[in-house]
Amino acid sequence: MPAPRLRQTPLPGIGVRYDLTTREQNRLSVIAHRDGARTLSAYRSDDPDACALSLRLTAGESDSLIDALMPAHHSPNLLHTTDLGLVAERIELSPTSYWNGRLLGETRMRTETGASIVAVLRRAEAIPSPAPDFRLAGGDTLIVIGTREGVEAAADILGRE
Repeated sequence: MPAPRLRQTPLPGIGVRYDLTTREQNRLSVIAHRDGARTLSAYRSDDPDACALSLRLTAGESDSLIDALMPAHHSPNLLHTTDLGLVAERIELSPTSYWNGRLLGETRMRTETGASIVAVLRRAEAIPSPAPDFRLAGGDTLIVIGTREGVEAAADILGRE
């Protein structure tokens, strides 16, 4: 089964058009407008140049559609988003990370970002609720929960080389 084909075309002054041809040769396109809106179009199977449906979605409607199609919001690391504005994300420490071999408490994660490291995945093992004296290692995947801004700040701190 061939992989779906996605083609990207810049539209100067408008945004970017993404064209998808499915394995069943159905054609869809999404125009990502610069203002955050999206236009979703589906084409007739008997005439691939004839548009059968075209919907203009606001940025909020696009976000809702993304939730329905892919709860990860385009981020393979994102685990969950709630109406409370909290997210949980996987953040991997590189082997050359500044934090490799250092104690979790030294990151001052909760103090600096408001985000919490709720688990560490190391090889095939999960360490829930690691204490401040837990020693980090390159290759660890940290599960971080907080606001979007807090988790992004945590990723910046943990990405330090």
